[in-house]
Amino acid sequence: METSLRLSLYSQKNYKGRRIRFKRGGVAIRDMHAFDFNNRLSSFRVSNLREPDNVTLVLFSAANFKGKVRVFRGTQNISRLSRFCFDNITTSLILVCGRMSDDAISEICRTGQLPKNILVISD
Repeated sequence: METSLRLSLYSQKNYKGRRIRFKRGGVAIRDMHAFDFNNRLSSFRVSNLREPDNVTLVLFSAANFKGKVRVFRGTQNISRLSRFCFDNITTSLILVCGRMSDDAISEICRTGQLPKNILVISD
């Protein structure tokens, strides 16, 4: 199934260094160790090609969607996560097609239950 979601993660600021790309619908990474990318995220690009406002990326500082949280809604190009005090601390993340509410994100943090139709990647 073709999807319009795109996510590129970079290990250095300004979209440099090692890159991991996702071209699919929703994805959740319980622990970035699965990609040898724990605490290495410094910049990213996230987009929905068909509906630019209809995407949410949630970054967490701890595994299993715990710890500090940073939410990015809509198509974004973040060249330096240091501007958000989140450089090199991402350990888990969630990417969904749609605008996830703060309440829905809080519920994930509390219960660990993810929205349906999301590919879950574990260490």
